Amino acid sequence: MLLGACPEEQPPHEAPWEWQLPPGFPEPHVPEDDPMSAAKAELGRHIFYDKRLSYNETMACATCHEQARAFSDGKATTVGSTGHALPRNAMSLTNVAFLSVYTWANPKLATLEQQALVPMFADFPLELGVQQDTDAIVRRFADDPEYQELFAAAYPDDADPFTVDRIVQALASFQRTLISGDSAYDRFIYDGDTTAMSESAQRGMALFFSETGECYHCHAGVNFSTSFRSAGTEAGPPDMQNNGLYNLDANGAYPPGNGGLYEFTGDPRDQGKFRVPTLRNVAVTAPYMHDGSMTTLAEVIDHYAAGGRVTAEGPLAGDGRQNPNKSPLVRQVELSPQDRADLVAFLESLTDEAFLTDPKFGPP
Repeated sequence: MLLGACPEEQPPHEAPWEWQLPPGFPEPHVPEDDPMSAAKAELGRHIFYDKRLSYNETMACATCHEQARAFSDGKATTVGSTGHALPRNAMSLTNVAFLSVYTWANPKLATLEQQALVPMFADFPLELGVQQDTDAIVRRFADDPEYQELFAAAYPDDADPFTVDRIVQALASFQRTLISGDSAYDRFIYDGDTTAMSESAQRGMALFFSETGECYHCHAGVNFSTSFRSAGTEAGPPDMQNNGLYNLDANGAYPPGNGGLYEFTGDPRDQGKFRVPTLRNVAVTAPYMHDGSMTTLAEVIDHYAAGGRVTAEGPLAGDGRQNPNKSPLVRQVELSPQDRADLVAFLESLTDEAFLTDPKFGPP
């Protein structure tokens, strides 16, 4: 349903790529210098699950991005291959082909190729640690007979395809195939299956898209995020929002090392602004928020209904409802217990079970 290549009798590198997309989905944007191919995506799948990509061979991309969790990891914040604690939650890779910017707050990472270099080469915190001995890590793949075949198929015109650039391109190509659009919501909306969503989920959907709920303003479009780009659209200015989680000093401060967009711009007005994540498969990607500080969807709904979070005591004490950088769309809303349950039911209807189990996205 999601991706396709041409006839099997042709070598993979000769088969032009054909997107097979769910109803309602446009064609993703793909950089001109990294065109899609079935062979490249297959190579990327192998590398994605291979712990040899990390310096100490203990961690793969899939360590923090598990298919059953919609390619997140179930931790509040993740840990790198050498034990470095990362400050942020591992984001789901659901439909990353459609994003206009990557990571939680970096406004300059506009492609998956650029993003892949962060976990591979970042020093503080260290994740995969490829910079520790890049040549040796690349040789692990070059010396493997299976990878010799995979790289040759993916890059048939290269005399020596064993480079960081080619590894990054293959990873990006695989991640672009991670398209999810077969949830109960999709079957209800696009397939006309009136039994796909429960009555509670339908009520929650109506509230989600209403001016009372206001949810759809930020979680917009086919991917339920304002971060969006397709083959037919240009990427607009990065949209990042403060949702009132913290307010440490009554002037909008967020915990040190987790200031969001502010860390890149230095503008105090950008404190606490983060990219709006997709809501697809959100029911399996707990815990929530950039720092994993909310454990359930019910807690998330309560947060937004309150117009922000109040932390009564401790080092993070403050009234996030009064954060001066908070989006005006995050405001107190009167929701009954039934309303809250309906919204959770709607969010659960965005789970695509086939995506979570499809072998073509899983380990080779």
